[in-house]
Formats: sequence, structure tokens, C-alpha cells
Amino acid sequence: MKTIITNGQLITENGIIPNGAVLYENGRIRALGNHLPVNAADEVIDVRGNYISPGFIDLHVHGGGGYDFMDGTKAAFEGIFRAHMKHGTTSMMPTTLTSTKEEIHKVLDCYEEIARLHGTGCNLLGVHIEGPYFAMNHRGAQDPRFIRNPEPAEYRDILAKHSCIRRWSIAPELEGALEMGDHLSSLGIIPSIAHTDAVYDDVVEAMKHGYSLVTHLYSAMNGVIRRGAYRFAGTVESAFLIDELDVEIIADGKHLPIPLLQLIFKIKGAERIALVTDAMRAADTNVTRTVLGKMDDGLPVIIEDDVAKLPDKSSFAGSIATADRLVRVMWKDAGINLPDVIKMMCTTPARIAGVAKTKGSLAIGKDADITIFDDTVTVQQVIIGGSQLY
Repeated sequence: MKTIITNGQLITENGIIPNGAVLYENGRIRALGNHLPVNAADEVIDVRGNYISPGFIDLHVHGGGGYDFMDGTKAAFEGIFRAHMKHGTTSMMPTTLTSTKEEIHKVLDCYEEIARLHGTGCNLLGVHIEGPYFAMNHRGAQDPRFIRNPEPAEYRDILAKHSCIRRWSIAPELEGALEMGDHLSSLGIIPSIAHTDAVYDDVVEAMKHGYSLVTHLYSAMNGVIRRGAYRFAGTVESAFLIDELDVEIIADGKHLPIPLLQLIFKIKGAERIALVTDAMRAADTNVTRTVLGKMDDGLPVIIEDDVAKLPDKSSFAGSIATADRLVRVMWKDAGINLPDVIKMMCTTPARIAGVAKTKGSLAIGKDADITIFDDTVTVQQVIIGGSQLY
């Protein structure tokens, strides 16, 4: 059976097509445009003027629905998938936290088991390991008990036992971090700059060793700093100066105020920005107190002012955002045109993740991963691989 989504505002890479339609069959998009012909045998979904978007892609997410990937259980993974899919996410990169090697192995084992089952609905894009190789003074809410310099024996053991790792966030100025970047790059894994004390020269050197992405720009890194009488461009300015660097931003309206979101967009453009939730377990819940990381051994967190914080309020502790909120903030609050917002939520993340041939935009031959939302960015329907999930 062919399915046709009709009467929508179709968001494409070239703009919005009014009265647009998408036809898909066997999980792939077969046609799109204005007023596609409908046959009697076709299933028709009339979206009544709502927006038809590519499915949202989240490259940095820790949890949601009361679960964290660090729980390392099938129930946790599936609970997080459910929490984010109903808010429009059709593909995600599950993300770890700074922890022991044993805990990282446990999460990776669980991911690989889940991926083998192919029963999640949500597309899995590989694992993003965040830490434990970070600058202590930029740890944010990462647990200081586990922060350390790159240890070749440790990370090579993890990489040898798991083929699901797609990205690893590291402070590149640490001893051994450049060699680690070379090793990751040789395996097709993205080294990403994060929780770092790096200045411009460090970033330039890191790029020679494969680092191509900045994790949650502005968060847990330097802007301009002084060392004695001299000023140095930090990681933030480096990301702005170096056109080839991709950046991700937590566009929940809390981690970064609207003027900074607008500044990042003005300098980097939609082609170099990926919107991410960095969501923790409280996303899609109503709790006011919870834990970041494993429930039995994580850091206590409070939920206040619609964001997660450490109890002493010294740092944010991930977000409680879902992808629809990112789109809403960038479109409605930051005033960025919707096709560019969708490019940052879908197209650019797909390129970074290496899945642009099949995901990230509505185009003939690509997967039928589709999110339908109204003018308030309230998600109405979610379709993944042609299956209607919400």
C-alpha cells in the first residue's frame, strides 16, 4: 500500500511548499510536491495545513521519561526512545556520561543488543561517548570522580570490543588526546571537542588530528581568556573563526540566551549547526528532583526554571528539552526562518552522523522518517520508516 500525506506545508531543503504532499511506500519516499494524485487503494493522511518535516535527529541525548542510558537496561533504552519519539525525534545518538570503563562497556553492550533486535522504532545512529577525558575545571555536571586523561589501553579496549561507537567527546588539550583523535579518525569515529580548556592554537592542532565538531558550544569551555597580561581566543572564538568546524548547541532557551543563539546562527549558518537536546532523565516528566547518570550512583539534580541544575546551582546538569522545544525556541523566540531551523534539526545532524543519503531531508529515495507539527510546534504525528508511531 502507498501512503500519501496531503494538505500540508512541506518543508524541503529549498523552502516550504504550500499545499504539499509526500507519497511513501515500503518505508521510502517515492514522490513529493503539490497535489499528488491519489488512487483509491492509497492510504491518505490529511494533515490539515500542518507542517510536514523530516524526522528530527538528536545527536546528543542522555535520557528522558525517567530513564538514563547509563542505567544500561533494555527498559531504560526503550523508555527514552518513547519519551523522545512522541516529541518528533526519529533518529538519535544515545550518549554516555563520565564513568568507569566497566559502566561504559555495560551501556555499549546494551545498545548493541537493542540494535540487533531492530524493534525500537527510533533509528539508532551509534553511540556518543561523552568523557571521561575532560578538563576538570570545565567538568560542569560530569562526575569528578571519573575524570582523567586519555588512557590508550582503556579506550583501545573499548573500541576493540564495540563497533557501535560513532563519536567521542574529549578535551583535546589533554596529554594523549591528539593521539586518541588519530586513532578514532582511523576507525571512522568523530572526535569532538568538549569540556575543554583549549585555546585557539589547541583547537587548530586538534583539527589536524581529526577533531571536527564542538560539543554543546559555549557550555563547558572557554571564551576569551587572559593568561597574565595576554588575551587568548578560546574554544568559542575558535569555533567561530574556523569555518570547517561543526558545532552543536543546546537550544532550549536556558543554556544559551536568545542573543547567543542568534549570534551562533549568524556566524556559523545552518549548514554547520546541529541542534541537540542534551536531555537527561527528567525530560518528558514532571519531577523536580532526580539523578544525572545511573539512578543508584549518579549526581543529585534539581529541576528548576524549566532546566536541570546541580543542587548548589553552580552548573546546569543537562537539559529537560525535547526536540520540538529546540525547534520552537529557534523559530518562535530567536526568529530564525523555519527551513533553516529544520536544517539544523535534521539535515546538518544527518550529515555529521554520516546518514545524509537516507535521512535528514524530505527527498525521493530517502527514508520515510517524517514529523508533522502545528504552528506552535506541537507534534501531531511521527512516522519512522513508513510506520506511524504517534
